[in-house]
Amino acid sequence: MATNLSIPGNTSHIPSAFQIHNPNFLDIIGQAPTLELLLQDNDVPFAHEASVFIPSTDELYLTSNRFTDPKTNQSTIQISKVNLTAHPLTHEVINTAIPMANGAVNHNDGILFCAQGNTTHPSGLYQMSIQPPHESTLLLSTFYSRELNSPNDVVIHSDNSIWFTDPIYAYMQGFRPKPQLPNQVYRFDPATKNIRVVADGLGRPNGIAFSPDEKIVYITDTSYDTGKEKVPTNPSTIYAFDLVTINNEPFLVNRRVFAMADTGAPDGVKVDMDGNVYAGCGDGVSVWSAGGVLLGKILVKDGVANFSFGRDGQMFIMNENKLLTARLNRKVKGGLLGI
Repeated sequence: MATNLSIPGNTSHIPSAFQIHNPNFLDIIGQAPTLELLLQDNDVPFAHEASVFIPSTDELYLTSNRFTDPKTNQSTIQISKVNLTAHPLTHEVINTAIPMANGAVNHNDGILFCAQGNTTHPSGLYQMSIQPPHESTLLLSTFYSRELNSPNDVVIHSDNSIWFTDPIYAYMQGFRPKPQLPNQVYRFDPATKNIRVVADGLGRPNGIAFSPDEKIVYITDTSYDTGKEKVPTNPSTIYAFDLVTINNEPFLVNRRVFAMADTGAPDGVKVDMDGNVYAGCGDGVSVWSAGGVLLGKILVKDGVANFSFGRDGQMFIMNENKLLTARLNRKVKGGLLGI
């Protein structure tokens, strides 16, 4: 376990997976943090994105990374479901029409998925039922007359508006047509069907989260990874924006660097109810204070794209072929569900 001279007391009992950079991290991880393997599948990178926890059923929904389906010899992405009360745990592949699913969030008693699309099916936002047979409906696929690129991650505001990122990763990776839009972030109001660009000028907008009071929006820029190569001089950065109302409409203002990842790029981003910011990075999950101070890391070999919070300080961590769980201080509550 890496520590520095500012860490008080004896922390030798803390597992080495929990790297402490600031004494406040001890309050987050508690006296007995653990990091354990829940499920492993060496054939399919089933645990890549989404990681949506359903409290009512104790189920976790995941999207895989791209892989070649041996049955069709085509590049594909699976959505799978893990029943967290089952023994042993398995991931059940869900039969759904969502093309190349990626990030997702709890929404309307179901799940709202970002779909990157492909050459024959549009990218966009799809609502999926958590009840078998898990039917899905395309909610949005265009910015008015232009097709979206490949929506990556999504979050819901308390006013029911949908905020999502739309980088050009699918085109760069060869399974979407030439982009018709810049790399941008959008707000969609499902009640009025109004869709607006709320942020541009980002290399690869990726993860997105609100602060607990919804006054700040955090957006990760992962253009360190262009989709074809790693470029260390490109952003691997979390930006913060203030969310304000102007002429009765929401705007993002005062863009600033919140934090930069030192290993890889910050992908999925979440907050806890105390305002601390968590992001999946190239060496695990990094945790910053609301002021942007690196508090510590949960180290995971080969890194983490995304993760989610369960109940009472439990985290579900995506590590491609492995699903891990971290147990933090029971008082830690994820900002999305508040449990």
